[in-house]
Amino acid sequence: MAFFSCQHVGVGVALAVVLFSLLVGNGVLEVEASHHIYRHLQSSSLSTSQSSSSHHDPQPYRTRYHFQPPKNWMNDPNGPMIYKGLYHLFYQYNPKGLVWGNIVWAHSTSEDLVNWTPHEIAIYPSILSDINGCWSGSTTILKSGKPVILYTGINPQNQQVQNLAIPKNSSDPYLREWVKMPQNPLMAPTPANKINASSFRDPTTAWLLPDKKWRMIIGSKRDHTGMAILYTSEDFIHWVQAKQPLHSAEHTGMWECPDFYPVHLDSLLGADTSIIGPNIKHVLKASLDDTKHEYYTIGTYDHHKDIYTPNHGMVEGDLGLRYDYGKFYASKTFFDTAKKRRILWGWINESSSVADDMKKGWSGIQAIPRTILLDKSGKQLVKWPIKEIEMLRGKPIDLSGKLIKHGSVLEVPSITAAQADVEISFRLTKLKEVEKFDPTWTNPQLLCSRKGTTVKGGIGPFGLLTLASEGLEEYTAIFFRIFKAHGKYVVLMCSDQTRSSLNPTTDKTTYGTFVEVDPMHEQLSLRTLIDHSIVESFGAKGKNCITARVYPTIAIDDKAHLYAFNYGRETVEITKLSAWSMKKAHIN
Repeated sequence: MAFFSCQHVGVGVALAVVLFSLLVGNGVLEVEASHHIYRHLQSSSLSTSQSSSSHHDPQPYRTRYHFQPPKNWMNDPNGPMIYKGLYHLFYQYNPKGLVWGNIVWAHSTSEDLVNWTPHEIAIYPSILSDINGCWSGSTTILKSGKPVILYTGINPQNQQVQNLAIPKNSSDPYLREWVKMPQNPLMAPTPANKINASSFRDPTTAWLLPDKKWRMIIGSKRDHTGMAILYTSEDFIHWVQAKQPLHSAEHTGMWECPDFYPVHLDSLLGADTSIIGPNIKHVLKASLDDTKHEYYTIGTYDHHKDIYTPNHGMVEGDLGLRYDYGKFYASKTFFDTAKKRRILWGWINESSSVADDMKKGWSGIQAIPRTILLDKSGKQLVKWPIKEIEMLRGKPIDLSGKLIKHGSVLEVPSITAAQADVEISFRLTKLKEVEKFDPTWTNPQLLCSRKGTTVKGGIGPFGLLTLASEGLEEYTAIFFRIFKAHGKYVVLMCSDQTRSSLNPTTDKTTYGTFVEVDPMHEQLSLRTLIDHSIVESFGAKGKNCITARVYPTIAIDDKAHLYAFNYGRETVEITKLSAWSMKKAHIN
């Protein structure tokens, strides 16, 4: 079967060895999820009417400034990096259909993380150790400054094993051709190591310590204990499994797409993956296969014992901290050496049915890349859209200094509401009507489901109605609600999809999170990126994020509206409201 690949099967073992000897000399990336299997659709072809280039079908749900391929299925972001001044993104892709299957590594590059140029498929099944699939993995920059890829392959026995690929020509900034090493697989399940052959995937970015050994982790599980299996290597070819995992947690199930990296305690800059020191904490993230949620902890890495310990009070599992409390999975970070920042990528899967995906001809997008830093409290991370996305902003619309009373809806005029960037901040004028918080309300998502947009409260719900129809038959609401508990205030942030679409087959899950902010002394801020079928929201300057995937039937293109609203009994003040129409990016 022919693939659009830059990798030549005829490249011999000797050439691969020579190339690697030239590369060896620091840095890495990630990963794969389990999916519903639709074998009859894995190689489906699109009709002309389904093509994204159809003249009569403008694809109202296709995003205009989010990363996605022209057609077919996409999931995990793989191996993001910067090399010779170009940003690279590889991703899991089905070149033959729009459901998961036939997985290869597709590849695009960018000068600004906004506009992207596609290249040939970078890695596709061609050797025994990946013949049934080239699943997720990571890139690492070696000491020589050259990149390599570690990825999970599926062998003829359907075992998950780890492989290495290197650039055929490392002087090519586009890295269009990759060669697989003859030693593959480098790591595999055996009777001796007792690794679960169906739960051993997604090698991370490697880090290099003063002992001149590389470390990296691979997601796995034993029974229902999720774990990050640690490997070390002196040459990036021969890897030795450590006696114990870097970290594990009971009752979390399979850890997909693990990520492990340092963050500064005293700097607004990102940290290189190999940095250690007294003013450094580490972050360990896992994507939970059982629930399709991610969580992370912040803690201490003992590099002498190769053990990671989360800070006291960190919650492991589904109720732990998340990058994003909505649709956001299989995420991966990389260190941008050019701008000294750490950037987060994440896959946004669909809320539409497979039948509707067939009609539109594609499935899956990537979230807007986000910078990631440790909050000044040291208790959580702060995520914010990369600065470069602001180059797409048009003329600003300002509606600051408005009071919105009980039951008020205020339209934001003169913008393309289906393709916009909006920043809004609220000040609470009073806190007399605050609702009492029940201490049994430990799950914010369930609380948002019970107290949705139409459930009027004391203070809140107030926020934004996005992708709204003129008559409010459809809208996706992002809002805050305030409670009082034991002498302190509790701030709930919700993304309510229950009225996002009149299509009965669309998933309309509501998402929620508690926000660590004091409404007595701080304003409540919200930034929302709207792009036709996606609503990415950043609360409290990026402390909490919620991404929604929505498919309205009325509120599309120029029939979409944007409103600020307040359905609580207490009046709130809009201290700032700035909104921009967003231009279209050049993507693939």
